[in-house]
Amino acid sequence: MKALVLNGPDQPFEITEIPDPIAGPGEAIAKVFACGSGLTIQHVKAGRMSADFPRIIGHEISAEIVEVGSGVSGLEIGDGVTSYYYINCGHCRWCLSGFEPLCENCLGNVGRECDGGYAEYIKLPAHLFVKFPDAIDYRNHPAEMGVTMDALTTPYKVLKRARVRPGETVAVFGAGGGVGIHQLMLAKWANARVIAVDIAKSKFQACRDAGAEEVINPQESDVVEALMDFTNGKGVDVAIDYVSSSTTLEAAAASLGRHGRMVTLGGAGGTFQANALEMLLKEQDLLGSRYATRIEILETYDLVARGELWPIVTDIRPMEEAEAIHERVENGEVTGRAAILIQ
Repeated sequence: MKALVLNGPDQPFEITEIPDPIAGPGEAIAKVFACGSGLTIQHVKAGRMSADFPRIIGHEISAEIVEVGSGVSGLEIGDGVTSYYYINCGHCRWCLSGFEPLCENCLGNVGRECDGGYAEYIKLPAHLFVKFPDAIDYRNHPAEMGVTMDALTTPYKVLKRARVRPGETVAVFGAGGGVGIHQLMLAKWANARVIAVDIAKSKFQACRDAGAEEVINPQESDVVEALMDFTNGKGVDVAIDYVSSSTTLEAAAASLGRHGRMVTLGGAGGTFQANALEMLLKEQDLLGSRYATRIEILETYDLVARGELWPIVTDIRPMEEAEAIHERVENGEVTGRAAILIQ
């Protein structure tokens, strides 16, 4: 099969012919139609996140099962699938409780600790494949259906984690990013008032198109003051931080009102200070959110199937242009998401 292979960190892709995978017991193989090119895997390519090299990266797949190993149930040849990002066990107390991202036996991530979707075929433990709902047209929209498992599912989970209710005010830090812009869309879908916080002026209109009523540029104004002005001094109900530097985390926490909830999704993973007295007096929550569960993936695809949501994918290219697309991702030039067609 043809694959995009990384032989080491900060190395170019090599389009290489390698042997087709063979399904062992408990495994399945899927033919890949497209794979999203998000910032997470660019971090792997650039060497900012570790991986076992040589490696085929990518996890945001739209694919179709072509082989099923012995002992596998629930998957059949011809099933349309995406992948689950974490290589979780599926049977520990956290997996069984519906907290799969917290699996105590997790072996890593698809595309980092095992080969991922930048190839014609992908082999995974069968339970890591998630079947598309019947109404998902993954053949005609492979790129969009691939990125949905992250770009839409992650912010969908955040809505639940932050308990966002209609009429509340939600501020999204890093709103112009590939997931941040979809968070604007999901918050608007949840009937919240939405504020975008970002420094990328080229993406401000896209943020407004995705649902933001206001866009705040931290390079031009004090974020906390601007958010207080927007809420008439009450503070925001929810602040969602996709940057998660010390500066953005502290601004997000300081912008919260009564019963405010701040959610961090990693990003820079910085440490920060929060006002404990404000947390006490206003009964605020500081929360973390880590990807999503399988049921949240399926719920998101159900929304797509019903036409309530659709991912923003603005750059779709063949395998031969993988370097160019990753350069654009690295430079923050992609609005929404990019994807590679696997041919």
